[in-house]
Amino acid sequence: MKKVTSLLLFLSFVFTGAQTQKTISSDWTSFNQTIDIQTTSPKKFKVIASVKVESTEPKAWAGVWARVDTKNDEDGFFDNMRDRPVKSKEWQSYTVEGTIDKNSKSLSFGGLCLYNGKFYFDKFELLIENAKGVFEPLAVLNSSFEIPIKTDDIPKWGLGISKDAIVKVKEYKITLDKSSVDGKTSLLLEGNGIKPRQEAKIGNVEDASPKIADMISMLEDLKDRVERTVKNMNQYEIDYLHDEEANRIGALVMHLAAAEKYYQVFTFENREFNEEEKKKWDKALNLDQGGRDEFKGHDIQYYLDIYNEVRAKTISELKKRDDAWFAEVQQRYDWTNQYCWFHVMEHQSSHLGQILFLKKRIPPQQKQTLPHEIKK
Repeated sequence: MKKVTSLLLFLSFVFTGAQTQKTISSDWTSFNQTIDIQTTSPKKFKVIASVKVESTEPKAWAGVWARVDTKNDEDGFFDNMRDRPVKSKEWQSYTVEGTIDKNSKSLSFGGLCLYNGKFYFDKFELLIENAKGVFEPLAVLNSSFEIPIKTDDIPKWGLGISKDAIVKVKEYKITLDKSSVDGKTSLLLEGNGIKPRQEAKIGNVEDASPKIADMISMLEDLKDRVERTVKNMNQYEIDYLHDEEANRIGALVMHLAAAEKYYQVFTFENREFNEEEKKKWDKALNLDQGGRDEFKGHDIQYYLDIYNEVRAKTISELKKRDDAWFAEVQQRYDWTNQYCWFHVMEHQSSHLGQILFLKKRIPPQQKQTLPHEIKK
């Protein structure tokens, strides 16, 4: 741990290392340094870095970011340049400016990038206002990325957005490059194999009538949110049981698949589950103790594969139908087909909220220790 103190600034800066580590799949990645701060009065700060981007993908961009965390865990300053994304192929210097005050606890800063392409970073600087209003530079460790990289780590920097956890993203390769602004090398993050999500758009689905296209896009958007929430959870997390009346997160994903399967046979075939289908889906559909006993011991991909298979069938069958079919009424419950699929959509939303609630309340996994061997 390195400590740097400035009496002129009345600030105490502590560089801390990451404590936990995990590897995830994502369409963006980030790196950071974090310093603990103390000040009795508001002070301005600047984070400056050189960045360039090489990508043929319209959505790809990079940025410099900074975040101030507060002592009472309220939202502090945050800027990641989302409103002014870096897309230039030429080196340029970019600045993020913010303020710290007596309620500030720490300042995190670094770089981020999204989607496929090559993203270059160099020459990070941190400046904080002193008591006279003059910006003074503070040491940034490995600021120009001159230390050789080993095992996909960035020396002196953490991967992710927090000092408490290293988060490696499988889609991004981390290397050094000879193109640089300061020194001999720069940091290169290279994203490959990322499929950008369609966001904030409803309808316009190929081979689907207008209202059905709207429904497919909304169903897919909610399913994508569920997947993003759970896809990087480990076995302990998806099997964790909040209390004896709750459901495991893995079981809830299975429940979403089961409910959607039921509405497939109800709307596409005008019937209920047959005996074979009941045997396969009833525990997932009803959950309760049967679901708690049945759905555990699988990784999250097991449940997502089933969910994906059911959804592929839904989209295929909906595309065979038109808006007139959507208006038809299911006499058994006096529901239109459109209302049935609206219910599937809001059902996903309801359980996504439940999953988010449960996910935030999972305690850290305790390390298991073997008992001492009993001497005979």
